[in-house]
Amino acid sequence: MTVSLGWQNLPRWSGACLVVAWSLWLTGCASTQVTSTSAPLPISSAAAQNPPTEAAAVDAASGPPVQAGSLKPNATMGLQPPTDIWDRIRRGFAMPDLEGPLVRDREQWYASRPDYILRMTERSRRYLFHIVEELERRNMPTELALLPFIESAFNPEAVSSAKAAGMWQFMPATGKSFDLKQNLFRDDRRDVRESTRAALDYLQKLYGMFGDWHLALAAYNWGEGSVGRALARNKALGKPLTYSELNMPNETRYYVPKLQAVKNIIALPESYKVSLPLIRNHPYFKSVPIERDIDVALAARLGEISLDDFKALNPSMNRPVILASGTPQILLPWDNAKVFERNLQDHTGQRLATWTAWVAPRTMKPEEAAQEVAMPIEQLRSANNIPPRMMVKAGSTLLVHRKGVLDNDVTEHMADHAQLALAPELVLKRILVTARKGDSLASLAARHGVTAANMASWNKLHIVASLKAGQSLMVYVPSEAANRVPRTAPSAPSRGHKAPPVSRHKKKR
Repeated sequence: MTVSLGWQNLPRWSGACLVVAWSLWLTGCASTQVTSTSAPLPISSAAAQNPPTEAAAVDAASGPPVQAGSLKPNATMGLQPPTDIWDRIRRGFAMPDLEGPLVRDREQWYASRPDYILRMTERSRRYLFHIVEELERRNMPTELALLPFIESAFNPEAVSSAKAAGMWQFMPATGKSFDLKQNLFRDDRRDVRESTRAALDYLQKLYGMFGDWHLALAAYNWGEGSVGRALARNKALGKPLTYSELNMPNETRYYVPKLQAVKNIIALPESYKVSLPLIRNHPYFKSVPIERDIDVALAARLGEISLDDFKALNPSMNRPVILASGTPQILLPWDNAKVFERNLQDHTGQRLATWTAWVAPRTMKPEEAAQEVAMPIEQLRSANNIPPRMMVKAGSTLLVHRKGVLDNDVTEHMADHAQLALAPELVLKRILVTARKGDSLASLAARHGVTAANMASWNKLHIVASLKAGQSLMVYVPSEAANRVPRTAPSAPSRGHKAPPVSRHKKKR
């Protein structure tokens, strides 16, 4: 069953009437203008960089009301505001419907798993209002708000086997190209607002490239280059340049049908015997500024919410401390924002953060680093995810206890650029080698992959000392390679590693 709601050409209210709908009806609002939106188009980058805040449309004293300025009334709906977020999403459907057996297959798959749909939709309640607001502000189809159902089941901490992360599943390189910071202290691919901004920027870019939302979605999943080449092949063969006619991987072939299936279920849930949770049409969260570094656990406690709920709204913070210079605001449930601000004020003069950052001055073992910062080695390893037998490279930033000379907030430069680089710890093993006729320290050193200076030092010889055939000398080699070092090998052993298998995962963006 494919549902076509016929709302592609509904008029939208202009910015001249961003007031309560009933007031407009009573006063007539002679200045109201109506614009046609038959084909939502990408907006300018300037507009994308200056979004209105949700708080601007909310009366903080009485709580967040329904935003009538974003309604899309038609002959059947009149000026009635959306009853909930699902109703608001339905009103903004603007993509052509996709039909066919793949859509029906996915409809049946989702409809046969009501518990799965319930978990996904419940998880989405924190984020849907913000996403719909952004889509409407950009004049984009609101069914795109359902895309995280397909990408991550609305889990902002999801990580794929191909290393795509977050609710919108950005690969590291694509995330960087859309200004999503990824460093030791945060990963904006998981950030609720930043990842949404980047995803919609990317989708607008793809729509501008292909002029078709189905092709734009295929490119979001498969990569714009792959879709471009597939279209070129179809053109050369005289085939239609449509999504359904492209030769593509199965994952991409099912991608838009999945979104269409979810759209159909959201449009008429009763037809699929699906029950959607009530998600009211008002902001779930509010942004609260912070001026000092603060522990994540303390921030949750001051907001009087659970740690899990706090992390669900602030999933980009991957360390136990929030750095004000890098993340100057946090998200809290609407009613808890005032609670946090009041409790934070009462906490004035008390310590907010028990962690700070420290830069390793040289390459060292974790035990040495722990000694320098006066911190138990187990805690240092745990806080920084340092595996056994690894060394910390010079210039790496470590999260350490905040005390003594290290009792400072982290600087903006460190918060934005901190990285941790590790190197395998080399454990050397002594072996004996035999000199052959004509050998020198230099030739022996080259044969075993060490330096002549080290050979001379280990054997207490001058670097140009003459060697006798049959003379035994000591050589120190990495213990894992000791059994592979031949005593009379003509060349040094290979130190290469077997190349990893070619990834079979999607070439995701």
